[in-house]
Amino acid sequence: MKAKIEKVKTLLDALPFIKEFNKEIVVIKYGGSSQTDPKLIESFAQDVLLMYLVGIKPVIVHGGGKKITDMLDKLNIQTEFIDGQRVTTPDVMRIVEMVLSGEINSSIVSLLNAHSAKAIGVSGKDAHFILAEPKEHAKWGLTGTITEVKAEVIHNLINEKFVPVIAPIAAGESMGHPGYNINADLAASQVAKAIGANKVIFLTDTPGVLDNDKNLLSTLSEEEVQALKDNGTINGGMVPKVDACLEAIEGGVHKAHIIEGRVEHSMLDELFTSEGIGTQITL
Repeated sequence: MKAKIEKVKTLLDALPFIKEFNKEIVVIKYGGSSQTDPKLIESFAQDVLLMYLVGIKPVIVHGGGKKITDMLDKLNIQTEFIDGQRVTTPDVMRIVEMVLSGEINSSIVSLLNAHSAKAIGVSGKDAHFILAEPKEHAKWGLTGTITEVKAEVIHNLINEKFVPVIAPIAAGESMGHPGYNINADLAASQVAKAIGANKVIFLTDTPGVLDNDKNLLSTLSEEEVQALKDNGTINGGMVPKVDACLEAIEGGVHKAHIIEGRVEHSMLDELFTSEGIGTQITL
């Protein structure tokens, strides 16, 4: 009986948050181990379905860096990273699109539909809803910087009760352009800003932003983030994540969170408990 009472208490504790986020858009950047571990994949699908059923409007932007690197290695195609972002040559771009749109996007869509979440897959090339230009004068090759997100494309899908699953590939301006590889964290930020999301959540392979003693920093301001970047505490792949968080909240998204995707149902912990988990980035 005590266990049953605890279950009911948990549901009642979640009720205010369900009310708060009802009809709100939540953008989820999906990547890391949560995208490759079978148990975590199932947990992710259940979380998205629950969000969908209680009236939250989830929008998923997925990465796929590890699978892209694995495929490039198999094909003996060299790849290089600068500040946590991949340099994208034309050969690399072909593999990026093949893996992101052809393999990962379709598998996520299939998974969510199997759980009755009514998902649909798109890339930024579809309806040219994400446009980009070369990042920093083509230093990164076909790695791009987003110049426009056509929010109406995603809003139309949401209005039709779909869960959009977005591959972070952008269209170029010229006819026949191969497209741009977009960092998934930064794509999630730009999409969240454009569509007026209430919250953006980044699933990672760490508990959040850690200090030099590996302690979790639960809340960081813009000034604190910059100081941690300057002294090297925030480095590598965490750099685009914190930058994406700041971009999102500066663009009107209410809250941005970096949470551990290796913990089952971590998104529900973040959304429906007062304690939350991970690191919240604030202005």
